[in-house]
Amino acid sequence: MARPGSPRPRAAALRYRPEAPFQDVAPRLVAKGQGLLAERILELAKQHGVSVTRDPDLLAALEPLDVDRLIPPDLFQAVAVLLAALYRANKGLPPR
Repeated sequence: MARPGSPRPRAAALRYRPEAPFQDVAPRLVAKGQGLLAERILELAKQHGVSVTRDPDLLAALEPLDVDRLIPPDLFQAVAVLLAALYRANKGLPPR
């Protein structure tokens, strides 16, 4: 929980599942929030072994988007860089 006077936590969650049954053609914003909701998003990620990264610029770009929507093409490169780093980290490969 955030301490009084500290900034409220913010979080967003993306999913990219191109395989059936999801068949996403691009990453999808599946959750976003601040305060207690952000804390819950981060807690669930930890419980399920989902990688978490901090990218305030990408978070700011995702916040105006509607949940359960594919990310727009102008965010593809930023999200691709993030996903590539997470895939590499999850496979134990050195960063590029």
